[in-house]
Amino acid sequence: MKYLLSLFSVVRGYNILMICLAQYLSAIFILSKKPFKEVILDGNLFALVLSTALAVAGGYIVNAFYDKEKDLINQPIRSQLVHLVSQRTQLICYFLLNFLSTMVASYVSFRAVLFFSIYIFMMWFYSHKLKKIVLVGNIVAGILAIIPFFAIFVYYHNFQKILFLHAAFLYYLLLAKDFTKDLQNLKGDFALGYHTIATDYGERSSKQLISIIIALTLACIYFLTAFPDTGGMKYYFILAGILLVSVYLPILWKSQTETHYAFLKNILKVIIVIGVCSIALV
Repeated sequence: MKYLLSLFSVVRGYNILMICLAQYLSAIFILSKKPFKEVILDGNLFALVLSTALAVAGGYIVNAFYDKEKDLINQPIRSQLVHLVSQRTQLICYFLLNFLSTMVASYVSFRAVLFFSIYIFMMWFYSHKLKKIVLVGNIVAGILAIIPFFAIFVYYHNFQKILFLHAAFLYYLLLAKDFTKDLQNLKGDFALGYHTIATDYGERSSKQLISIIIALTLACIYFLTAFPDTGGMKYYFILAGILLVSVYLPILWKSQTETHYAFLKNILKVIIVIGVCSIALV
């Protein structure tokens, strides 16, 4: 049981489930014009979602592999759980998951195989090189997080402007969460020579940058609520805006401890999870 829990922790099973749910809800309520049953029973869509889950799981494994020393400092409890699975087993799982991802994608098309092959390489390159580069690591992390949704956009040949606004909104939230995480992990980043805005330019500069990102998020909310196609989801965007302005930002500028930043990161996580569930309101 502990072994399975450890493996689930390594691949961030909860996050993967949320990604899969978001892909299916997007397909059902936003992208596809087909009846609900046809979308659910679409084998190609299932293959794309499964390929995403396998590739992202592999990405989390390789990321944990490169971050093992930092996680011992920043997340000691989770790190102990992760270490129940040997590094050799983790690497075997990594290659197996990536192989299965491309094999499942081949059910859809060669272009799908190419897409996921590039995506898998990008996740490795991010963990190996880009993650330690100031600002670049954060920007790429956000891009990698939203790329799976573009696979669904392309599959349905749906490129409405509102979809890019949705993607921009999610991207800015993920970017703010990543910078908040850097503030939370300041101790481990300093100890192991990771370069972030917080380590190189200070907490104040990091908070200023996060505030700019939140302003961009609010701009997305303004335009999204103006679109009639947003439907009932506009109430979610209004709620998200209120939480960001009245809760997140005030606490951000008062925060000084790791616990405060962890709380702020969880606020953003909750906003993202509620957003996934709110897709059904469209």
